[in-house]
Amino acid sequence: MAPEPPLSCDCFVSLPPGSQDDHVIFGKNSDRPRDEVQEVLYYPATSHPSGTMLECTYIQIPQAEHTHAVVLSRPPWLWGAEMGANDKGVCIGNEAVWTREAIDPGEALLGMDLVREDPAPFSYHNSFLLVDRHEALVLKALGGTESDR
Repeated sequence: MAPEPPLSCDCFVSLPPGSQDDHVIFGKNSDRPRDEVQEVLYYPATSHPSGTMLECTYIQIPQAEHTHAVVLSRPPWLWGAEMGANDKGVCIGNEAVWTREAIDPGEALLGMDLVREDPAPFSYHNSFLLVDRHEALVLKALGGTESDR
C-alpha cells in the first residue's frame, strides 16, 4: 500500500521572553512528497542594475535594486521557497490554505510558485508567518482580494 500523501505543513515561532536567552526560534516543516529533496541555498547580498527583470516560475517581475543575503529552503524545481531567513534577521515560512475561493486562472506570482493543477474541489492559497526579533505576523493571501494582519 502506498504511503499517504502529506496534507499539511506547519510553522511556529517563539519570541522573547518565551524562549531562553532572548533568542527567536522559528521552524517549519514541509508538506512536499517524502522523496522530494529540500535544497538549502545561500544567496549573498547583491546590487542589480536599475530596470532589470527577474524571471520567476511563471512570470517576470521588476528586480529590486538591492537584495539582502538570504538562506532559503526549497524543492529544486521551484523558483520560490518554502521558508527562508535574511541577514537582517527576518524569517518567513509559507503555509497552504485550503479554501473554496476560486483560483484566478491568469498568470501570477504564486506564494511559493507551486503548480496550480489540483483536481480537488478546494483551492490552494497561501498564508505566511513573518518574524523578526520583535514580532511575528501572519499574512493570509486568498485570491488576491483578502489579507489579514
